[in-house]
This record gives sequence, C-alpha cells and structure tokens, in this order.
Amino acid sequence: MANVLVIGSSNTDMVVRVRDIPVPGQTVMGDDMQTFAGGKGANQAVAARRAGGEVCFVAAVGGDDFGKAAVEGFINEGIDTHAVQVLPGVPSGVAMIFVSDQGENCIGVAPGANMKLTPDMLDSRSSVFERSSHLLVQLEIPMKTVEAAVRMAREYDVKAILNPAPAAALSDQVLSGLYCITPNETEAEALTGISVGNLDDARSAADALLARGVENVILTLGESGALLINADGEYHQAAESVNVVDTTAAGDTFNGVLASCLAEGLSLQESMRLAVAGATLSVQRQGATDSVPSRHEFDPGS
Repeated sequence: MANVLVIGSSNTDMVVRVRDIPVPGQTVMGDDMQTFAGGKGANQAVAARRAGGEVCFVAAVGGDDFGKAAVEGFINEGIDTHAVQVLPGVPSGVAMIFVSDQGENCIGVAPGANMKLTPDMLDSRSSVFERSSHLLVQLEIPMKTVEAAVRMAREYDVKAILNPAPAAALSDQVLSGLYCITPNETEAEALTGISVGNLDDARSAADALLARGVENVILTLGESGALLINADGEYHQAAESVNVVDTTAAGDTFNGVLASCLAEGLSLQESMRLAVAGATLSVQRQGATDSVPSRHEFDPGS
C-alpha cells in the first residue's frame, strides 16, 4: 500500500555558495556550482520515504537528461514512480540557488515540465488515491492541479496535507478540503494578511485559517520550531539550536516526515516532534534532497 501520495514538482537544483546573498544589480563571486536533485514535491517524496513511508510520487519531468536522472533517483530511493509522466521535448524543471555563509538562500525556478502536470493526468491515475491514506501537495505545479488533487483526496477519503509554498492565494474550496496546512511565517501572512513575528501572531494567523475550514494548522517557525492549532487547542514543538549550514529543503523535510509519520498512525503531536527533529538535522547539511535525513538519524528508537 502506498500510504503517502505526493503530488508535486521535480527540479534539478544548481547551487552556488556565496559569502552574502546578492542584492539587485550586484555581482558576487562564489564557489563552484554543485548540482543536486530537488523540487518541493521530489524533496518531500524523498523525505517521506526516508522517514519510513511507502510513497507514490505523481509528477511531470522532461525527456532530457535531468528528467531521466530524476526518475532514476526516485527508483533508487524506493519510491513508486509509475505515475511520473515523462514528457519528450519538454525541459525538466531547474532551480538556481544561492546559499550564503549564514545558511540562508534565495532561489529562482524555471518550472519546465512541472507546469505540464494537469488535472487530466490525475484523473487518469485515480488508482493512486485508492491506495493512499495521506496526500501531500505543494504549489510548484498549476493551481488547477492542486485543486483537483484536494478534490480527489476528499472523494477517496484521503487526508490532504498542503504545504502552501511558494506562497499563493488559495480558495475557500481548497482550504475547506484540507486535513492540514503547513505554512511558514511568510506564507501564513500571504494567506491571512497577518504578519507573523511571534507566537501570538502565529495563533492569530492559524485561527484565520481554521475559520476558512482547515482542520489542522501547523505553522513552521524556523528556529522556533512549529505550532499546531486546531479545535482541541494548541501544541508548540520547540527546535534544538544548531549551527545552520543550508536551509534549503528544511521545510520539505518537515512536511515529508510529518506525512509519513501520520500515515504510520502517530499522533499529530508526535509526528510534529519527529518532523522538527528531521528538519533540524537537514539544515546542518548542504543541498536539497541530499540534506534529507533517514528516520534512524533523528529517531534512534525507530
């Protein structure tokens, strides 16, 4: 059984480390470029798989070398790729990433085949919903496809988790179909208009999302951990203080681990604890998919 269904993007990340992130009009010198597997969907699929989930990934890649390498990588991870669409003549998604010495990053994405992942492709692969307990989806694919994924999750009684990244407006129809939404501070502000600078602000933003029909809201707060708000109350999971090397894919690690642990049957609170632990470990490593830890590394008792 593919208990975690991930629908989303697959990119090849081209990463350059620089002393400081360049500002508009500025040129900075950096280290040699390194290439990593990436894309929010792919990162989250890998994170869910390494956390122990049986994962099916629905994505679109180009028929180029990047796409072929991506599919081979998913197979090597043990991810079910039968629903990955390879599109001849279409470029695969790529991302250009600058990472500063402080571990912060800025990213530019050419989505390529990711924007060719259509609702029709989901309709023709409806069996993947029948075999899944939890859906994990992001916003690096067309919004109509996100809407279709949430609708189909509702039809097949699959619990939908939405990581609203990159930030975009979402309809009440999408929000009301969600088991859980996982915005960071910036994304929460984009969705609610509430600037999140502390836990009280986070509570207000979460309440606004609950009022629009989301069942559970988990705000990821970087070094402050994560905050869960639902009808039963709230739960704050603190994060360990560590030396940050690269924050790329930290949020993806959190979401993949969260989905995998929920599909395993763990509570939201325990799943959050492990998701924060996994994300905290990931920021101590460079790269996107390469930074995603395996379950035994952040959950020694597993």
